[in-house]
Amino acid sequence: MKILKLEVMTFSLPLKSALAWGKYGQLARAEHCLIRVTLENGLTGTAEAPPRPTIYGETLGSIKAAVALLEPRLCELDITDTDGIKEVFSGLPNNNCAKGALDMALWEARAARLNQPLIELLGGVKPHLETSFILGIAKPQIMLEEAREVVQAGVRVLKIKVGRNTEADLAITNALNTEFGNTVKLYADSNETLEPDNAAKSLEKMRQAGILWVEEPLPVRKIKARAELKRLAILPIIADDSCFTPADLERELDFDTFDILNIKTARNGFTDSLEMILMASSAGKRIMIGSQASTSTGIRHAAMLASRPEVSHPNELAFFLKLETDITNTMPSLENGMMELEEVMDIRLDWDAFEGARI
Repeated sequence: MKILKLEVMTFSLPLKSALAWGKYGQLARAEHCLIRVTLENGLTGTAEAPPRPTIYGETLGSIKAAVALLEPRLCELDITDTDGIKEVFSGLPNNNCAKGALDMALWEARAARLNQPLIELLGGVKPHLETSFILGIAKPQIMLEEAREVVQAGVRVLKIKVGRNTEADLAITNALNTEFGNTVKLYADSNETLEPDNAAKSLEKMRQAGILWVEEPLPVRKIKARAELKRLAILPIIADDSCFTPADLERELDFDTFDILNIKTARNGFTDSLEMILMASSAGKRIMIGSQASTSTGIRHAAMLASRPEVSHPNELAFFLKLETDITNTMPSLENGMMELEEVMDIRLDWDAFEGARI
């Protein structure tokens, strides 16, 4: 069954408040792409592609261009020709989110052709998924108010974006601890904002403030310093920016720079994500799944991967709580920090809602 055509559709959804991270990053709206694959018999697969110009250099326009470039070669192939599809993808370096979404849409179409649930193809088995919420950089009162809202909605793990002001970061961490005590777990995402001469002291302060893990404290290019920081074992280190691809992961495993791997379906699709899960788990690393500020469409795919048995840590599946509206028939719910996989599997695209958000 050959691939007939590829489509890229863009949409925009308002956020309840902006998401800020790192030194400069900020997201005010979810302006994303929806990629649809259609087979010769009319069966389809869809997936969400969230462009992140400040991270991958991708835009709505570049995702459209990447898919258009790949389409002629992909439409020569059978949906079951996974080796051929992988070879086509290898001819376009980078373009992470374009290829990631296209890969997931192809998996969906393949599952539809087989008349088999996608979750079974992916090896998902865990019915309950521990879920985290990303708390962006903002004024302390705004961050505290947002934390109260999402904890009320069922969140029990908060990922705090840090790195612009160390004292402010510690102050909000202490405020969150005072507010929630040991009922809410806290970890930090530095987005490469620390430097080797201050990283150890900063991590020690985070540890004393109750932070459990820290994501990418140092710039990716400073690989020796990152390996040394991991060796000091002040806090478990999460790899994210340093492991965009399986090749990146192989390098990081060689240098032993991290403890926990954050795999994002939005940039890796399912094919590379599954390879990275096996690589990391074989090396004794712990695993979490990120969703990259995805809507419920992207969260559904991330949750499928998060239900794999190797995934051990909270997964970033709660961004829907930051959306004013969505493009699905329903949004997931949380109870005592857990998302039910069965409920997530019932999420479907609402095409009327999508048309209302289309740009």
